[in-house]
Amino acid sequence: MQNGVIYGIDIAKGSSRAQEVPKYAVAVLKDGEINHYTMVRLHRILRMLNRDRPDHIAVDNIFELATNKRALIHLLEKLPDNTKLVQVTGGVHQKPLLRLAQEHGLSFNQFDPNQEAEACAILASLGVGVEVSLFEDITRIKVSRARSLGRGGWSQNRYRRKVHGAVKEKSREVESILRKFSRDTGYTYTEKITSGFGGYVRAEYTVNARRERVPVKPSTNADVQVTVKSVERDKIQYIPLKGQGRKYTIVGIDPGTTVGIAILSLEGELLLSDSIRGISHDEVVRTIAEYGKPAVVATDVYPTPSAVEKIRRSFNAVIWSPGGEIRAEDKIAIARKFGYSNDHERDSLTAALASYKAYKNVFSRVEKRAPKYLDLDRVKFHVINGDSIDEAIEKVASESRIKVKMKPEPEPVKEDLSDADGQVKKLRETLAQRNSQIKQLKDYVSELKYESVQKEKQIEKLELRLNKVRNSTYKQVRKEKELQIRDNEIARLNKELAKTKKSLRSQRNQNKRLKQIRKKEVKGEGLPVKVISSFTREAIQHTKELYGLRENDVIYLENPSGGGPITASLLIEAKVKAVIISEDIPYAALESFYDGNVPVLKGLKVHRVGDLASVDPGILGEAIDKWQEGAEERRKEKEREQFQSILEEYRSERRRGLA
Repeated sequence: MQNGVIYGIDIAKGSSRAQEVPKYAVAVLKDGEINHYTMVRLHRILRMLNRDRPDHIAVDNIFELATNKRALIHLLEKLPDNTKLVQVTGGVHQKPLLRLAQEHGLSFNQFDPNQEAEACAILASLGVGVEVSLFEDITRIKVSRARSLGRGGWSQNRYRRKVHGAVKEKSREVESILRKFSRDTGYTYTEKITSGFGGYVRAEYTVNARRERVPVKPSTNADVQVTVKSVERDKIQYIPLKGQGRKYTIVGIDPGTTVGIAILSLEGELLLSDSIRGISHDEVVRTIAEYGKPAVVATDVYPTPSAVEKIRRSFNAVIWSPGGEIRAEDKIAIARKFGYSNDHERDSLTAALASYKAYKNVFSRVEKRAPKYLDLDRVKFHVINGDSIDEAIEKVASESRIKVKMKPEPEPVKEDLSDADGQVKKLRETLAQRNSQIKQLKDYVSELKYESVQKEKQIEKLELRLNKVRNSTYKQVRKEKELQIRDNEIARLNKELAKTKKSLRSQRNQNKRLKQIRKKEVKGEGLPVKVISSFTREAIQHTKELYGLRENDVIYLENPSGGGPITASLLIEAKVKAVIISEDIPYAALESFYDGNVPVLKGLKVHRVGDLASVDPGILGEAIDKWQEGAEERRKEKEREQFQSILEEYRSERRRGLA
């Protein structure tokens, strides 16, 4: 729970990379008041943090607190829950702290650590900076033995059964808590159990939620220990601090049996690209909500499908559609930047990126005209919803202006001889403080000079050693280089040989499959069928190049969804004998097959042999005859409808003529 406390920290003496333990200046911002602490070591700061449990710890450089990523992770693990580490100068591309302060109307002495710490705290309260995230939104819980079973004796089995039984009992307790947590919040988890004699050796649970949300705490007793840890990221992630609520997003949706979802931030950063088969509407909404609040829900087709409109209404977002059909080639070109695994991801990416491109110029004008201390995402949200840029800026400024209550300035001191002693005392205190700072700086300069001299001596020693190595090993290095060139050439040739062998094996396997199909064809047991993985232009072209598409070929569409009249025309032009499907095909494509007199057969039993297949000729013939009968009925029905339409038109003209 947030309590409005922000810690600003700046290094005052030493360095996190030096041997001497560094000291820090700390500014605590609470209820608009700022309290300063000087020359504080890190272990005392941690005690203060656990006491106050602040919302943010603001610094201008995170590596003032830790020497490297591993040390930073160790530090973050000691912080209270819900306390975030903020780097106010930005993420990968940082801005100087002095410039940031000037942009937000602040001024400070950059050589005074207390004032720098205060500036960091105030900037964080204004929403400036980025949250430093080193952990995924995944938590691992491990329930295991708290002690070794040892070599054992007469009672070893009884002791093992006791410990393993205790682990099993604790695991069930943890699983019960996670089951209720998943039911109440929707967060999922997986489990991995290692069974042992009389119970469990260990139980591991992976929960798809941040550690502070998971209601399981670490514990240890005589027999069982429970450890709870967040999963570390591969690299540091910087999350913008502005808008600590839900971020605004642009969502692209490709509806269907398999739903494609693409989510972009309003800066064009890809947050999610995925395709999920058999997902419900509620699950789609929950997945989208995890990444923020959609400002725009986009589709790549026109008119907008009802499923996309339903998702838009769930978030009260603005709908975006291209106003016409987007060609497959254009979709590939648009989505290629981020990459995709299938057509559903490609279509959803196309929708999201095309809508972002439509708003990009407006977003650029917002970024140029809006003050930097405002939440730009919220300004863009109001613009998307129909406000002008000036109206949006005015709304956000009135909604989210943060006022920091500062200490009142002292009243002017009147010239009075009775206050002279007090003024002298204050001046002496100020002078003592300045002398102390000067002494600290002189000590620091002396340390730096000493370190500089030591490093120069070390450099001289290393240069001498380097010259000796160069003189004694020149021939050896040259020989090793030639050997390396030879080894590289051998490795390259081995790779080419392995690649050739792999291609040869593939060709042999393909020939073997073709022989199997051919045997069935000769015996009259099967008719060859060519398998196309998906109903797309690329998949059809791939099969055509690999096996060829000839007249009277029988085709099996492994995934018939996603196609249309254009893709259907490729098979019609090839004059295939029939198309076999296992699930429903889009209506527009089915109409094209009817018009092209190509039978589309569903539910026919196909015997697969790798990329090829076979079907019983008798069953195929019966299915085609049945389809032809249906097609004939359809043609007759169309003729009757056409005749009825002509008759109605004729009657209408007769009535107008008689009138």
